Amino acid sequence: QVQLVESGGGSVQAGGSLRLSCAASGSIFSINAMGWYRQAPGKQRELVASMADGGSANYADSVKGRFSLSRDNAKNTVYLQMNSLKPEDTAVYYCNADIRRTAWDTRLSVYWGQGTQVTVSS
Repeated sequence: QVQLVESGGGSVQAGGSLRLSCAASGSIFSINAMGWYRQAPGKQRELVASMADGGSANYADSVKGRFSLSRDNAKNTVYLQMNSLKPEDTAVYYCNADIRRTAWDTRLSVYWGQGTQVTVSS
């Protein structure tokens, strides 16, 4: 089994910062893309930022220049540094990873974290 465990959500005033962490554990051979999505009430889940193994990060236009994604492959962990937060960033943030579980099976399986709430007040 594979688990994605998120931490770092919370409440902050507009202009503040938060750092989300997501650690993958379990039966993992390698991780391809790893990143974060978010879902606000009444809205669809949307990509915030993602990074392929060895690649550069891709960001939603709404967070470019404010959010920064990084990975620690040795720890199977991805971080999302969120600065200059706005009320419209309020959402449940979900970690996402495309994981190859064994050396002999090249298929990638998609895994999700349980979600962490980020609330930004004006």
